[in-house]
Amino acid sequence: MNINPFDILKNAEKIQEQMGAFQEKLGTIRVTGSAGGGMVEVDINGKMEVLAVRIAPEAVDAKDIDMLQDLVAAAFTSGMEKIREQTSQEMGAMAGGLGISGIPGLNGAGFPGQP
Repeated sequence: MNINPFDILKNAEKIQEQMGAFQEKLGTIRVTGSAGGGMVEVDINGKMEVLAVRIAPEAVDAKDIDMLQDLVAAAFTSGMEKIREQTSQEMGAMAGGLGISGIPGLNGAGFPGQP
């Protein structure tokens, strides 16, 4: 992978504009993570904010509060995986539009250390 730093500098303004547009778009991305066959659902946006949590009445049992907590955590994790996938696609499209095939230190999702 050969990245010419001068090409990146030439495109700095374009990159800055696209990053701003990408940040705006993150707020519009919305996914739903679910667990327990849909008994627990968590809506998350691209800014990693939890927008809503829905718990089916049959999931609520005072004796199984540990299970309910596990389901909420699993639904959140499911939603976060979906957000990573979508932001990875958006970052890839943005980088491809700039003629950049990869940036050292960032993976496809744009989050260091995330698969």
